[in-house]
Amino acid sequence: MPLTMNKDVFITCAVTGSGGSQDRSPHVPRSPAQIADSAIAAAKAGAAVVHCHVRDPETGAPSRRLDLYREVTQRIREAEVDVILNLTAGMGGDIVFGSTEQPLPPVAGTDMIGAAERVQHIKECLPEICTLDCGTMNFAEADYVMTNTPGMLTAMGRMMTELGVKPEIEAFDTGHLWYAKQLVKDGVLDSPALVQLCMGVPWGAPDDLNTFMAMVNNVPDDWTFSAFGLGRHQMAYVAASVLAGGNVRVGLEDNLWLDKGVLAENWQLVERAGTIIENMGARVIGPAQVREQLGLTKRAAT
Repeated sequence: MPLTMNKDVFITCAVTGSGGSQDRSPHVPRSPAQIADSAIAAAKAGAAVVHCHVRDPETGAPSRRLDLYREVTQRIREAEVDVILNLTAGMGGDIVFGSTEQPLPPVAGTDMIGAAERVQHIKECLPEICTLDCGTMNFAEADYVMTNTPGMLTAMGRMMTELGVKPEIEAFDTGHLWYAKQLVKDGVLDSPALVQLCMGVPWGAPDDLNTFMAMVNNVPDDWTFSAFGLGRHQMAYVAASVLAGGNVRVGLEDNLWLDKGVLAENWQLVERAGTIIENMGARVIGPAQVREQLGLTKRAAT
């Protein structure tokens, strides 16, 4: 399949994530104020979309607390800079099994809740976009499984659609795209859909270019996609995604480093991605153009 470069590119900044990176860099934001300030700085640097998790303000551990989501949402919406808010809905699907001889019951670290509770903060905050991890996979560590069954995805997807929030399909492997297309066919998700191709997350799709193009070629032509790679490959995937016709995601959720030995801030990663995009002959578009492209409605502060 010949490549068709994207000439009008939007940048998503994944601000903090839910991994154990909070003690590896002082720049990983923890409190709602820090997360919002980092998102706003990223928007000023050129990010049209900010993708936000929340963390316990004291420990930095990932959290699902509704009050933290509310505060982040309010602070970002009251900012003087315009940006599209994308909240995660990926929390609450974690199973950590016991030993190989006694896998059940699940052990510490398991966090499994129902569909309505997983989407409750989306219902209350009404971001323009929220994520939908479109499959189950072994996720990086020992016996931890990120669990998203077809029934759970159908229930969550319907809730998001009914709320008027655009799901961003998180695809960690080709089968996730296959099921995303089924959700559209079943009328659970609207078409054209929005996809994030997640490359190099153990044990999903490896971050080689052959696999990446297999992922790209499984995205329907009328859908919009972005992509990211982890760690030192983050900026390489900025160029690869633009060249393949997509948009880009950078940020501290996926990569802590600006250069070897130099810890990054979110706005610096956005700024560098913007430079790469423009040096390729494309342009970085803002939130108003992204809303028009994706059919989003801007939410006012409440």
